[in-house]
Amino acid sequence: MAKKSFPLSRVYGLLEPGPVVLVTTACREKTNIMTMSWHTMLDFNPPIVGCVISNRNYTFDILKNTKNCVINIPTVELADKVVGCGNTSGRRIDKFKVFNLAPAAASCVEAPLIKECYAHLECKVADAKMVARYNFFILEVLKAWIDPSRKDPRTLHHRGRGAFMIAGETIQLPSKMK
Repeated sequence: MAKKSFPLSRVYGLLEPGPVVLVTTACREKTNIMTMSWHTMLDFNPPIVGCVISNRNYTFDILKNTKNCVINIPTVELADKVVGCGNTSGRRIDKFKVFNLAPAAASCVEAPLIKECYAHLECKVADAKMVARYNFFILEVLKAWIDPSRKDPRTLHHRGRGAFMIAGETIQLPSKMK
């Protein structure tokens, strides 16, 4: 079968690296939630995560000023709330209230955890050298939390233009990694 040209504007949907997450930030007792899918692991120990946050987003200024956030990992059960948070701005609304999400205190950062999510990564900005040019923050994970009662969580993966894939089947293959 012959291949056909693919629009560059849609390449993102081919390379999407991981689950859609909810980034929480806090500044002067005002919290915010931002839906994000442009992130990638950069290192393992300590865990380092790179992420793109547009300078047009409310979260950008908060993160740039406070230098900390929480990456909350939701499951498919929160899909409507995840999309709702992504389609609204925290400049105008309190997303915790509007989307009926419960904040919980983090242990290492000011930003709150979202109780309904199955995992949380408390992060600090480790490197901001690429923020001005690429809106690319490098975050160090200071503390990670997971709900052990949730087995095989089904996460959302953004394919672009409102299309999502849901993580499903797990397969085990030989690996030399420990």
